[in-house]
Parts: sequence; C-alpha cells; structure tokens
Amino acid sequence: MGFDLPHPFAFFNQPVFSRTEGQPGNPALSLSVPAANAHFGMNEELHALNVKRGRRLEYFTVGWNLLEAFVSLAAGLAAGSIALIGFGIDSLIETSSGLILLWRLREGEEGERRERLALKLVGWSLLGLAAYVGFEAARSLVLHEEPERSWPGIIIAALSLIVMPLLARAKRKVALGINSRALVADSKQTDICAYLSAILLGGLMLNAFLGWWWADPLAGLIMVPMIAKEGWESLRGETCPVCHP
Repeated sequence: MGFDLPHPFAFFNQPVFSRTEGQPGNPALSLSVPAANAHFGMNEELHALNVKRGRRLEYFTVGWNLLEAFVSLAAGLAAGSIALIGFGIDSLIETSSGLILLWRLREGEEGERRERLALKLVGWSLLGLAAYVGFEAARSLVLHEEPERSWPGIIIAALSLIVMPLLARAKRKVALGINSRALVADSKQTDICAYLSAILLGGLMLNAFLGWWWADPLAGLIMVPMIAKEGWESLRGETCPVCHP
C-alpha cells in the first residue's frame, strides 16, 4: 500500500478563492433571487476562508521572523557582524508587520475598517527599515567594518532566501482573493526581506571566501531607495489592490 506524502511547500500553494463571480457577462447575473442569495452567501464564505488563510500566513511570518531574529542576532553578536545584527533587527521589523496584518485580518467589518491604518503602519515600518539599512550600510563602509565568517548566519540567510519568496507569493494570492492593499504591502516587505537575505548571504560568502568586505554594505545602500519608495507608496495608499499571483 502506498501513501501520498504532502509536498514540502504545500502550505504556500493552497488554493485561493476569488470573489469575481457575478461580474458583467457572468452567468451568475441571471440567477433567480433565492439562487443569487445563495451565490453571494457562498462568496462571503469563500472570502472568510481566504481571510483565515491570510491569518495563517501571518502567524507563520511572525514565527519564522522571530526564529530568524534570534539566530541572526546571536550569530551576529558572536561573530561581531554588523550585517547579521542588522538582519536580525530587520526580522523584528518584519515581525511587527506580521502582527499589524494579524490585527487587520480579524474577521468582520471591524477588520475592514482597520485597512487604512494597517497600510500606514506597514508603510512606517518600511521607512524605518530603509533608514536603518542606509545608516548601517554607510557606517560599515566608512568604518571598514568587515562581517566575520559565520556559518549559522550563512545557513539562516540561505533558508530565508528560499522561504521568503514563497511566502510573499502566497500573500499576494490571498490579497487578490480578499482585495487587501495592506496584505499586498506586507507581501512587498516580505520580498524586501528576501532581497536582504540575498545581500546578507552574498556579503558573508564574498567576505568569507574572497575577502570582499565592502560587498554587503554597498548592496545595502543600493536597496535603500527601493525600500523607501515602497514605504512611501504604502503611506499614500498607492499600493495596487489587485496584483498577479
């Protein structure tokens, strides 16, 4: 007898239900009144399922980033690595973003009313992240602070580089299903965490194997304008409410 084992990344690929039924040209428009009521009731049920999935993704985000912060901060303090310490603090900012979205994704009308405030809080988190990365990167370049070789840091950065793009893509799918700009903005911050993971991994490995100490802070400076732009757009509410999965 054989068993079907779940795919290791199945959590990120659960189906997302859209609320687009009933649009012009859709057969749902021709339903009778009782059938139409049942149809729209089903839409509300599917919306609730999407909201619940969004909450599960945010719980995972909070848990992962707390683990990431603990490992990065511990490894950074042990190795004297500014890059790892900065990455750990970034993970704490990501945790705050996840908590903001958990607040937003509570079911019911109260959750909908929190949308605008949640979007602004995510934007401020992005701007704070941009300021921190820019300051630390500039200081590292001026003071010639070289990140030390740290295998725990390399491992956590590599794992984050795998997990974060999958998590961001799953968030965008759910955001499409519930039409949430705040969740789109949070997915962009998750993307930024993946970019910073790549920067950290590249900096640690180039320094460890080639002695290129300046690679990490220089890449951090390049990322700052994009981080700040996303934060500003979130504050102004310009994040696209519907994005492709």
